[in-house]
Amino acid sequence: MSNVSSANRPGDQPINRLDSPWALGIMLGVTAVTGGVVLAFGGPLAALAILMAGAAAFVVLRDIEIGFWGVIGVVCLLPFATLPVDIGLTPTFLDLALGAVVGIWALGIVTGQQRTVITAPITVPLLLFILIAIFSFIFGLSNGPLTSSLIRRFAEIILSLAFVLVIVDYCRTWERLERLVKVVLLAGAGAAALAIGLWLLPDETANDILNMLTRLGYPGGWVIRYIEENPALAERAIGTAVDPNVLGGLLLMIGALAGPQIVARRSLFPRWLTWTITGLVFIAIILTFSRGAMLGLAAGLGFVALARYRRLLPTMLITAVLLLFLPIMQEYITRFIEGFQGQDLATQMRFGEYKDALILIQRYPIFGVGFAGAPDVDIYLGVANVYLTMAQMMGVIGLLAFLVVIGALLGQAFLYRHIFKASERMDPVWLGLHAAVIGGLAVGMFDRYLFSLDFQHAVTGFWLFVGLAVASTRLGRLATETMFAEIEPI
Repeated sequence: MSNVSSANRPGDQPINRLDSPWALGIMLGVTAVTGGVVLAFGGPLAALAILMAGAAAFVVLRDIEIGFWGVIGVVCLLPFATLPVDIGLTPTFLDLALGAVVGIWALGIVTGQQRTVITAPITVPLLLFILIAIFSFIFGLSNGPLTSSLIRRFAEIILSLAFVLVIVDYCRTWERLERLVKVVLLAGAGAAALAIGLWLLPDETANDILNMLTRLGYPGGWVIRYIEENPALAERAIGTAVDPNVLGGLLLMIGALAGPQIVARRSLFPRWLTWTITGLVFIAIILTFSRGAMLGLAAGLGFVALARYRRLLPTMLITAVLLLFLPIMQEYITRFIEGFQGQDLATQMRFGEYKDALILIQRYPIFGVGFAGAPDVDIYLGVANVYLTMAQMMGVIGLLAFLVVIGALLGQAFLYRHIFKASERMDPVWLGLHAAVIGGLAVGMFDRYLFSLDFQHAVTGFWLFVGLAVASTRLGRLATETMFAEIEPI
């Protein structure tokens, strides 16, 4: 077998797009022209923002992995931040980070610096899903006004879907994938710590701190959230995610990713740091009082326990029993019981939304009504369920295309599952990534933010895990094929 370490293989070297004079020239030209136009029509502040974006693109051109870190950091820590400019539309930090990564990846292909593109079984179904989304968008434009905000938000959805292709192509070595997973875990721990810290502060103090973010496009006023929006009930942790359910949805996927690291013989971080990350994420999820997030986390960790780490089951059961005796959990348990019985207001509203969504889908079953709005006055877009939301917007065709995408992901994972059982290094990462996707699919039964025009960062976060999961399976299969190919015949 080869003695060359994977860390020194050419595929793991930083991608430096500035080696191409064409890439550098195009970037400088576009930045200069755009900056000049914006200076003329938008003023000096807008022009400065464009120049800053150009500088960020320069950094990403030096090493595109930094762009991935930027996307992950914005998704976890500043998901709603926007540039303090208005040039007909207000770009978000995530728009810039995601656009830079996808754009520079595409630039490498267009200029010929990158001559091959890595694909996976998910590629064709995903491209079909994107095409159906675009068709439904165009088909449904007659149902509502075509605004710059609608165009931007739909473009963000498409960009998040295309991000999967970039991730799969970029993660050509396990080292690259591991580094991205580490950044996800650390950024998730940071988001959890921020949410816990703000929750512990007095409500007025926390609200004043969050209102400082209005300069970056965040909502102002009283932003602290409570159960059923009743200040007499418990406060819900929101961090910088604005909505506690959305924060819970992101953290549950990160928690499912971190779960296998606890019981892994070879974890990504020192054991104390692994427990710290997992503990912060778990506590923050509890403080969101998001029942969907807790059920999603249980689904993800349950998958890990049943698929491989049976010893995780006692830990989950003991933790659940201990939590029953915590004072804060009594209200949590009450909400779960009320939810299962359909007694609380939130659950009753969901039942009403499900009924209305089915009416819309029955009227427009094939391609849905698009993303602009509903054509009839007695129905509306928006339901607390990802799958019904997709069927509303893209019809049964779109929902089936999404299920094919997920089927390709999980089918490939099932086919090559035996490869990872023999690898102490790859197995916990591979399991955690698929557990995160399963957790996201589970929480999608109770909310829509993983496919919503209003929560781009949640959409990007879910498809980030999809891309990493697909890449992990491909790399495991490739490693096995390489190992057998390098064995010399006797």
